[in-house]
Amino acid sequence: MTDLPAAVPRPAETFAEVEDALLSRWPETRLEPSLDRIEAFVELLGDPQRSYPVIHLTGTNGKTSTSRMIDTLLRSLNLRTGRFTSPHVEKMSERICIDGEPLSDEAFVAAFNEVAPYTHLVDAEQDHPLSFFETVVAMAYSAFADAPVDVAIVEVGMGGAWDATNVADGTVAVVLPIAVDHAAYLGDTRSAIALEKAGIIKAGAHAVLAQQEPDAAAVLLARAVEVGATVAREGVEFGVTSRVPAVGGQMVSLQGLRQQYDEVFLPLYGAHQAQNAAVALAAVEAFLGDQPLSDEVVRAAFADVTSPGRLEVVRRSPTIVLDAAHNPHGAQATAAAIEDSFAFDPLIGVIGVMADKDYEGVLAAFEPHLAHLVVTRNSTDRSMSPSLLAETAREIFGEDRVTVVADLASAIDVAATLAEAGEAVSVGTGAVLVTGSVVTVGEARALLKGTS
Repeated sequence: MTDLPAAVPRPAETFAEVEDALLSRWPETRLEPSLDRIEAFVELLGDPQRSYPVIHLTGTNGKTSTSRMIDTLLRSLNLRTGRFTSPHVEKMSERICIDGEPLSDEAFVAAFNEVAPYTHLVDAEQDHPLSFFETVVAMAYSAFADAPVDVAIVEVGMGGAWDATNVADGTVAVVLPIAVDHAAYLGDTRSAIALEKAGIIKAGAHAVLAQQEPDAAAVLLARAVEVGATVAREGVEFGVTSRVPAVGGQMVSLQGLRQQYDEVFLPLYGAHQAQNAAVALAAVEAFLGDQPLSDEVVRAAFADVTSPGRLEVVRRSPTIVLDAAHNPHGAQATAAAIEDSFAFDPLIGVIGVMADKDYEGVLAAFEPHLAHLVVTRNSTDRSMSPSLLAETAREIFGEDRVTVVADLASAIDVAATLAEAGEAVSVGTGAVLVTGSVVTVGEARALLKGTS
């Protein structure tokens, strides 16, 4: 590492100090598309991201669930893993995991102190200071090198080509389904977004591609040809051959790159999670090369998979389900999974969205499936005001199906009361779905955890 000047910032001592220091930097929502800052940063740190192989993931939805599946599969082979995902559901340290577990508070502080002395050097030399996200990426890469890990599973923050994570060259590049999201930064067509996301496919890598719309597929395949990547496509080289909803999840059969795996229990709901499982399996097979995966390892690993905040049942009587769907594509998948896996009647929605998202599309996706909608907000400044969100919600749901409750905790209570009241006159089980944002779901999870 480069020698430091005499004046070095005082090391952080507590998790709260690290949170404050990170949050004082450019937020994740303020972007300046460039790898210059992060490249300078990791160079000062000795390019830790080059000390282990990387499985790199992009796509519009499904990255975190698929990352967790890949992580679980690799750990079942006694490989030490690092996993970087974003955003976090409840706690910032969730973003950096080693051997499947988030860094402890002490380890998170140590990871920050490892990189913090170099932040001001980069800030002084660049046109813009390092962002929150760039700093956390560097923390993750450094922590993985220090562990050391055998392999890192890295989820992009946004896009691909200029995402800070892309200073690493993935041995395997995974592209989950692409839809329009973050249009202000990535473009307003699937093709434009696919071009940005294709930037994680590097020379000689394995490109594992989830099922894509034709325009996105064409862009991804062109990139793979350009850089000489080996391609595996869902629906061609691998995929889901069958799935049946089951208690607590689903039974799936998966065609991998080398063999078929039948009767695999996946404790997650919905066809989209079965597809994520097929992608995860193919990614691990691509990473392992000729090393086989046994039926026993695959079954045991998938049975252990969790994905907090993704159709997660956190309470009974009435049932409360959390799902972080925050764009129309994700909302459609969630709605289909609910219809497929549950018999909720009535289903009451609680929704809090970010003002810069396609909230109208999210509301339209959920409208056929919700008996009533409670409009609320989360605690962030980006959260859309409930009164404004309600205006659009009433246009889609009608006046009588929308209630405004500004406080999230109270909104969940109101929805639970509506679910229980409706259950008394229906033939099903009343339930509540909390959705619209990862932040909304994280705050709801914190409120509800430990209740039954």
